[in-house]
Amino acid sequence: QVHLMESGGGLVQAGGSLRLSCAASGRIFNFGVMGWYRQAPGKQRETVATITGGYSTDFADSVKGRFTISKDNAKNTLYLQMNSLKSDDTAVYYCYANGYSPFDDRYLEVWGQGTLVTVSS
Repeated sequence: QVHLMESGGGLVQAGGSLRLSCAASGRIFNFGVMGWYRQAPGKQRETVATITGGYSTDFADSVKGRFTISKDNAKNTLYLQMNSLKSDDTAVYYCYANGYSPFDDRYLEVWGQGTLVTVSS
């Protein structure tokens, strides 16, 4: 199995920045889609940003222009650079990946445990 581990969350003041990391370990394969999702207190989980292949990215309207998603294939790590943070960005952020695993010979979807980001006013 593939395991995803998020890191980089914490407490930050509004207007500040954080960079989240998602490291993959275990049976690594070529992921088709990777992304970041978040769940704010009392709300449903929502898509923040995704990256398909090596270049195609997509962002939620609420974070467009402020967040950047990228990945380092050599390090098997996905990143989310968050700038100009707002109180509304407070949430647990989850890393996600999918793709076809040659080890398991089937399509897989993997989620991380989540990392908490708290933005104070």
